[in-house]
Order: sequence, then C-alpha cells, then structure tokens
Amino acid sequence: MTHPLRSGGQILVDALKVHGVDMAFGVPGESYLDVLDALHDSGIRFVINRQEGGAAFMAEAYGKMTGRPGICFVTRGPGATNASIGVHTAFQDSTPMILFIGQVGGDFMDREAFQEVDYRRMYGQMAKWVAQIDRAERIPEYMARAFQVATSGRPGPVVLALPEDMLVAKAAVADTRPYAPVQAAPSATQIEQLRAMLAAAQRPVVVVGGGTWTDGACADLARFAEANRLPVGCAFRFQDLLDNAHPNYVGDVGIGINPKLAARIKNADLVLAIGPRLGEMTTGGYTLLASPVPQQKLVHIHTAAEELGSVYQADLMIASGMPQALAMLAAMAPVDASAWAGSVDEARAELAAWQQEPPIFKNENAPLNLWQVVQDIMVQAPRDTIITNGAGNYATWAHRFFCYGGKRTQLAPTSGAMGYGVPSGVAAKIVDPERTVITFAGDGEYLMNGQELATAVQYQAGVIILVFNNGMFGTIRMHQEREYPGRVSGTSLHNPDFAALARAFGAHGEAVHTTAEFGAAFARALEHTRAHKLPALIELRYDGNLITPNATLETIRVNAQATRGR
Repeated sequence: MTHPLRSGGQILVDALKVHGVDMAFGVPGESYLDVLDALHDSGIRFVINRQEGGAAFMAEAYGKMTGRPGICFVTRGPGATNASIGVHTAFQDSTPMILFIGQVGGDFMDREAFQEVDYRRMYGQMAKWVAQIDRAERIPEYMARAFQVATSGRPGPVVLALPEDMLVAKAAVADTRPYAPVQAAPSATQIEQLRAMLAAAQRPVVVVGGGTWTDGACADLARFAEANRLPVGCAFRFQDLLDNAHPNYVGDVGIGINPKLAARIKNADLVLAIGPRLGEMTTGGYTLLASPVPQQKLVHIHTAAEELGSVYQADLMIASGMPQALAMLAAMAPVDASAWAGSVDEARAELAAWQQEPPIFKNENAPLNLWQVVQDIMVQAPRDTIITNGAGNYATWAHRFFCYGGKRTQLAPTSGAMGYGVPSGVAAKIVDPERTVITFAGDGEYLMNGQELATAVQYQAGVIILVFNNGMFGTIRMHQEREYPGRVSGTSLHNPDFAALARAFGAHGEAVHTTAEFGAAFARALEHTRAHKLPALIELRYDGNLITPNATLETIRVNAQATRGR
C-alpha cells in the first residue's frame, strides 16, 4: 500500500487526530512552524497562551479533567524551560500530558546553537519518557508510544523534541491505530485477601487519591463504602473523588487536616489506601503512617507496581487501575461491619464541627469573613461548580470549607505549584463552558500567571477569579514568624489594583472589603460570566494577620518568641 508524501509537521498533526486530540495549548514559535501550518486545517482547537508556563498548566488541567493527555506545544530553549513547571506538576499529580518542543535542526545540533537544550537531560527526572524524533517517517511510531506511555500504568507527562529540519522533511508513512491504555487489575486472590483483612478489622479507614479515576470508578467507590459502612478520606487535592455531601465522606487528608481525622487514621487498625502515592503531603510528613512499616495494617492499591513498597511496606500491595480495582471491590460481598458501625457517623460529626465558622473571625472582629465568603459561594454556585487553586494558605478556605460535588469539581496541584489557579480555571472553562468555574488565587500566586486572563477574554472563557489580597507571600510569612519571629524578610508585597487590572484586560473587576459586600459582588460576577461569556475578578482585600482559620500571625509570633525565651 502506498502512502502520500507528507511533511513531518503534517504527519504529526494527523497522528494527533488518530489519537483523538481535539484541543492543544501553546505559545507559537519559529521552531515548529510546519506544525502550526498543519494545525490550521486540522479541526484541532489550538488555544494560544501568553506564557509557556500557563500553557503547560492548561494542558495539565485538561488531562485532569478528561483523563486524556493534555497537549502542549512550545518553542525551544526559553519556551521549554518556561513549560517545565507544568511537566513537573503533571508528574507529581499523575496526570497524562504530552509536551512537544521545537528543537534546532540536526545540522546545528550539539553546537550550543541558538536556544539549544538537550531535553533528555533537562526533563529526565520529571517525565515518564523524553525523546527526540529525528526522522519524519518514525513520527507515527513515536506518537503512538507517547500516548501509550502517558496513559498506561501511573499516568504522567511525556516530552517529545521536534527538530526543525525533521518537521519540514517529507515522508510516505502510514498512520498507526489509536492508542489503548493498559492498566493492571487485582487478582481474585488479592480481593479475597483484602476482604479477609477488612472482615478482621475493628477500626478501618479508606484513603483515596491518585490517577486513572473515572466517573464509574467513583460510583463504585461510593457503593463499596456504603456496603461496608466505611469512612472515606480524600488525599491531598483529590477531594472530588467522593461527593463531599456523601454520608461516607469524612474529610480531606493533607495539609491542615482535621486533627480528629488525623487521630482516626493513626488509631486505625486497617488503612485501605486506594490510589494515592502516600506521599509527604497526604501522610503529614510520613507521620500518619510510620515509614517504612506502618503500625496499622495497610492495603495499598496503586497504578504503578514500582510505587508499591517504595516507601511503605504494605501488608497487601495491589497494582491496578482504579476502574479495575473499584469494580471488583464494589462487586465484593460486604463484610460484617458491626464492629465499626458508628464510626462513619462519628467522623461525619467531627467533619461538620471542623467546618463550622472559626472563632478567629469573632475574636478578631474581621471586616471580611472568609468563611462566610465560601458559604455565600456554596449558596449561589451550582453543585457541579469546578474550583481551581494554586498553592498558598488562601487555598485552605476552599479545601476545608467548600463542599466539592464529586468527580471533576477540583483542580489543584499536589506538586504545590504557585501560578496554577488561573490557567487551570481558564482551561476548565474552555473544556466545559457550561460549568461554573471559580479560581481561588493568592495575590502572589495570581501574578505568576495572571496574564492568562487575556487568554480567557480571547476565548470567551467566563471563569470567576477570587484574588485573596493580604499583601504578602502568606504561607512563607507564616513559617517565617514561627521560625524567625518578628524578622520579616522577603515576604511583603506591593500589589496593583487587581480589579482595575482585570477591567484593563476586558474582564469584569471589582474589589470587596467587607463580608456584606461579597454576596452581591459574587452574584454580579456570576451574571456577567453567563451573560457575556467573559471572565470576572473579585479582589478580596483583608487583614493579612488572619493567616489561617486557626491562627493569626500575631499569635504565631508571640508563641514562637515565648518558646525561644524559655
């Protein structure tokens, strides 16, 4: 069979179509002009970003939302280094993603030519696979492998470098079949062993997280938890795997965990870890579970065999995708749960108490009550609202007090990357324009990728952005006051008028100073995004002393000084 001659760029874009790509994100570059030309008539929507870090974050958010690889195109050198933050996030978050980087031509390679970087070395430890395609006729092969690697086992990012001369070279080569992700599944013997361990337990707890979750897997999780009357905690920034209104949901297991939930996990005699890596954030610095041999019996189910036993020597380790494991758990005959029959109701009561209005607002007489802000959002926003955020103490208000409505209602980086909130919010609104999308962003975090508000305006992505303006890098300031009380260094910020800046971009913008102002301002933002399909920004100006729901900077400083004075 003969195949028509095509340029490397055309072969690559045709391969994207074979593998079901409908959208890509990126910043254009002269190093991949032939790809841009092939995208012109491809039917693939190419979202143009304002900086490669924002583009990579958008691709990562797409991967989280859809379960399919997020596609990102950037140019060589500076473009590739800017995009690295999104690749690192995709790796730590187990998100399928493929980054394509324009590269210098083969005739200039290894001369430190203009913007030349060896991407195998640069990305070697933050991607599942890094390669360079040197021959146009091998593009279909590399593309099929890239999609396969990004989605099989533990999902993650793949990086492919595209030399300029290869992209314009012509080749007659056939396309491949679409990729087909591969996941392991538990054996019947492993499910029997898990059931026996559960039946013998007195105080079991479930912790869920990680990649490969689908709507069906989440539904199976709910059935398994209900049938066996199990309390379920969601790992750090995976709070949407179980509807937070579900009677078996007992809270998030990460930074700022409810102390009573932490005690419940520590005192459990069996922990069923379904999906999470059990990393530093989820385990409270490896304290909820002792490493390497936990005091609790531990069943660890994870997509990657190499992850199992890497930190924790579990009593039962199962390599499996989440749909495969949860289907078998949901079909498993329930055990006698009488020994822990009341634990779910107890844990739910503890969660409800943990989510009540913090006394700090009454004690400090704060003009703007951030707890009430979240309550107002939950009253006005639909249950399927998507919440996005980056890193910072401000995210606590979403993590602790917002009731996530189930799968694909939370987009946040387990990597702790600042600058994620705005790009992920814009991407979510582009991918699913009918959903309400709200981004929580700190004042320091917002300005790391706030330029993507221009992308939101350009593509009529009506995301609502809440900027928490306390005039500082709050998380670092909190740690600073605890470790070096009274010695403020490098954490103060002089900010712009965020509301005016939003209006300059073409978005709706206003500032809120008091609790009473917020509800009406949020209603206006909702109406603006729905009526005009354009973004809205609300700047929340509040006292930076109110650093967390539990403490002020002043009390942290005073306590630290008292400790050092003894």
